[in-house]
Amino acid sequence: MSLRFVLYAVGKLCIVLAAIMLVPAAIAVAECLPLTPRAAFFNPRLVGFWVGIVGAFMCGAVLVLAGRKSAGGNSAREGFAIVTFSWIILTFFSSFPLFVYFLANEPWVDPARVLRCFTNAYFEIMSGYTTTGATILTDIEALPKGILFWRSMTHWLGGMGIVTLALAIFPAFGVAGYQMFRGELPGPTKERLRPRLAQTAKILWGVYALLTAAETALLYIGGMSLFDSLCHAFGTMATGGFSTRNASIGAYTSAYVDWVVIIFMFFAGINFMIHYRVLFNGKFNVLSTDPEFRFYILVVSAAVCVTVTVLSIGGLAGKESVARSFRPTAISDTQLDARMNAEAAKVAPTGGMIRHAVFQVVSITTTTGFCTADFDMWPDVLRLMLVALMFFGGCAGSTGGGMKMIRIMVVLKAAWRHVKTTVQPRLVAPIKISGTLIEEKLVHTITGFFLLFILLFAFFSLVMSCIVPDFTTAITSVAATMCNIGPGLSGIGPTETYAWIPLSGKWVLIICMLLGRLEVFTVLIAFAPISWRK
Repeated sequence: MSLRFVLYAVGKLCIVLAAIMLVPAAIAVAECLPLTPRAAFFNPRLVGFWVGIVGAFMCGAVLVLAGRKSAGGNSAREGFAIVTFSWIILTFFSSFPLFVYFLANEPWVDPARVLRCFTNAYFEIMSGYTTTGATILTDIEALPKGILFWRSMTHWLGGMGIVTLALAIFPAFGVAGYQMFRGELPGPTKERLRPRLAQTAKILWGVYALLTAAETALLYIGGMSLFDSLCHAFGTMATGGFSTRNASIGAYTSAYVDWVVIIFMFFAGINFMIHYRVLFNGKFNVLSTDPEFRFYILVVSAAVCVTVTVLSIGGLAGKESVARSFRPTAISDTQLDARMNAEAAKVAPTGGMIRHAVFQVVSITTTTGFCTADFDMWPDVLRLMLVALMFFGGCAGSTGGGMKMIRIMVVLKAAWRHVKTTVQPRLVAPIKISGTLIEEKLVHTITGFFLLFILLFAFFSLVMSCIVPDFTTAITSVAATMCNIGPGLSGIGPTETYAWIPLSGKWVLIICMLLGRLEVFTVLIAFAPISWRK
């Protein structure tokens, strides 16, 4: 592996980050006006941005000087290392605005508080970049607008990928550029729309920006402020789920807002190559011929039907069942009754039930994580189904997390082929998707990814069960972070946060977020000793 090329590429990405951070810094400055020279440099709402911008720029300059743009950096090893280490380092500098703000609000400073503030800031920003949406914030609405905007912007950057953005801006990364593209864009295949990779990156970001602008306009028409509209559009198109409100999208109690968000969450779960072909080439037939898109429709439709049916027949879970669910802070019977009555009112009318059912299913399947209802109070069969949907995720080439629909399709077909060849040993049964033959090498890669993902999920679930006191919380915290969703069940349900989880648990979940967003192999290859041997 060419270490100098890795340093050079990571350094350029740090410089890109420093330039990007000027945008939320400008919002923070505007919010604090009028400013004295002293306040401009010592205001806790601002100083974190200055530290992050200067630190990222200086680090980038040093790494660019220490490294070297070289044709030697042309293998998957360099590309995957650049993606992995840039995400870790960029998250470090990006966390300074939150870190300084958290520290400034502490009554006094000691090493333990510094570590806690840094862990919380790093967790929140990693959750943003990986589009997980898991938050440690208990009062989101109390945050300054500059920090709120930056928090949402990390979603938008991470959704399509900051490395992919850099490839669009600085195309001359050499052959390793495609390896970086492979390492960051979700899914088993990375199709080029144009011969030059920079052109493909620009097309993807152009479609992404167009859909974001469209949702922002529709939310603004629906009564949201321009600031909230933009932040929620960032969270929707990135399938992230960070909101500017404590109650997420449910705070707006608007059917119009709910349906706009549902539509764009669904769009965000579709391969962006399909969006490009439909919007710019007019190839609407791709919607009926693409097998992954059809499977995506089938999964979402089936899940919605099951949810509506179960809620129609039985309503919410029984009070005893809901009361047994673990909560980090105990609530009284009166508070529980009030919450259950509020949730029951949401699913009582047929229209409301369908809307909330569709919203939660689409939100979880696309791994967005926005909430309008507390699905932790739904019957166990629906809670289990939603956890299963976390692993499905969106389509390959979308901003969704999870394993991706195409991988689930291939794994199911490979399993069925094994059944058939067990019954008929001489049967030759190649795997096909809509008549297209899938190469055995790709089948093996996908099944290997599936097994590794499940093994890592089991391992980290075991680790978390030693850290948190509730087994359901432990398992779903790993599922929600590895699949980049955010809310889980019990102690991290839709109305809870990750604030109460011990620091060790937060670092475990940070690793889960990174592994899930970069799809396991990218991170493992970057850290494997064999990758660094000549």
